Amino acid sequence: LHMSRLAYRNPYHTQKFAHALRASAAREDGKVPYAYRTFAEKYGNFAKKHKLTMPIRRKPGEILEVDWAGTTLKIMDNTTGEIIPAYVFIATLPYSQLSYVEAFLDMKSTSWLRAHIHAFEYFGGVAEVLVPDNLKTGVTKPLRGDPIINEAYRELADYYRAVVVPSRVRKPKDKASVEGTVGYISRQIIASLRNYQCFHLEDLNARIFEKLEEINTMDFQKREGSRFKVFEEEEKSHLHPLPPTRFKMTEWATAKVQPNYHVQVDYKFYSVPYEYVREDVDVRITADVIELYFKDVRIASHPRKRKSEDSYATNLDHLPDHHRRYLDHNPENNRKWAKEIGPNMERLVEHILKTNVEKKALNILNGLRNTASKKTSTELEAATKTLLKISSHPTVAVLKSILARQKKKQADKQLVREPQTEDYGFTRGATYFGRDKK
Repeated sequence: LHMSRLAYRNPYHTQKFAHALRASAAREDGKVPYAYRTFAEKYGNFAKKHKLTMPIRRKPGEILEVDWAGTTLKIMDNTTGEIIPAYVFIATLPYSQLSYVEAFLDMKSTSWLRAHIHAFEYFGGVAEVLVPDNLKTGVTKPLRGDPIINEAYRELADYYRAVVVPSRVRKPKDKASVEGTVGYISRQIIASLRNYQCFHLEDLNARIFEKLEEINTMDFQKREGSRFKVFEEEEKSHLHPLPPTRFKMTEWATAKVQPNYHVQVDYKFYSVPYEYVREDVDVRITADVIELYFKDVRIASHPRKRKSEDSYATNLDHLPDHHRRYLDHNPENNRKWAKEIGPNMERLVEHILKTNVEKKALNILNGLRNTASKKTSTELEAATKTLLKISSHPTVAVLKSILARQKKKQADKQLVREPQTEDYGFTRGATYFGRDKK
């Protein structure tokens, strides 16, 4: 306990305290620990070889280092008095040390992408390489050598012709410029605004930009010129020019296809082909379009629904056949079907629609069309003509009986037309027994 108290006061005691903990752990494992002096000597020899730093000469316009500052600012809600944290984004060009700083209300993917766009527009160009930390808004999986980049972040980089090369995990020296700038910005901007009371994010960013301009135009202490002057004279010409139009913000999400072959996005529902029910699909979300992908293949695309619009966006081609038939079963389509059969069927369908409420009429017409599916148009038109002659209240049941009688009459006519033969099957006549030879 005494050592732990001293450790807060002196770095030497901190090292002694850490060594005491390691020695205790070594004894528990049955090992003989080094004395502190021996340990310090051996670690010093190790550090002379492996803990060295190398100055790296940066190329102008090659790298843009980006990160979130660890310290936050605050905004006060003028209605409730609640303190809302504001997260500070920092982007630095290592060659000129020119920086861009902006505060956001969250650190989500949308804010991350918007911060990059604003930084590119502030610099008036784009560096060849973007070096972020391994945060989730930028890197999905920080695999060694080949990290998986967040899809929306990759699209942004592709649009601005840049490459994302994340720093190694727990290697802050991979982006030393922005790490140094984070500390400097924390002292010069964040610390100076920590007691500044504001009620809007725009007000806070206006104050941040004022402080930022002071920093970027301030003369270097050990170098000629300022950050802005070095950038304008030596680095700006090496940046890639900005595209004619700003990048459209995109978000990516994963969703499971529901049994009704729709995917929910922001409380709206978008259809996919029914074969993908219960599968996980990737959803690409922009301000105007919703695109759905399955294993990197686009399977559906819809205009994005507004809050005031209907909740469902359904493509009829995505429905199974029996669902499509159900949706097509409406008065207008039934009238079109009857017109294809003939004028008598048109009269019958119109009579059914006029004498029944729509729900009941559609049920009756469903039975009519099931019956009609087994007959030709000629048979149906003839039977309907007879039905309308004999009944003032025609029904599908009477039509079925007429069709049945027509079928029976047709069968009787076939029997009458068949020629008579002497072939009586297994009956053995005189020829079989040889009587005709006598």
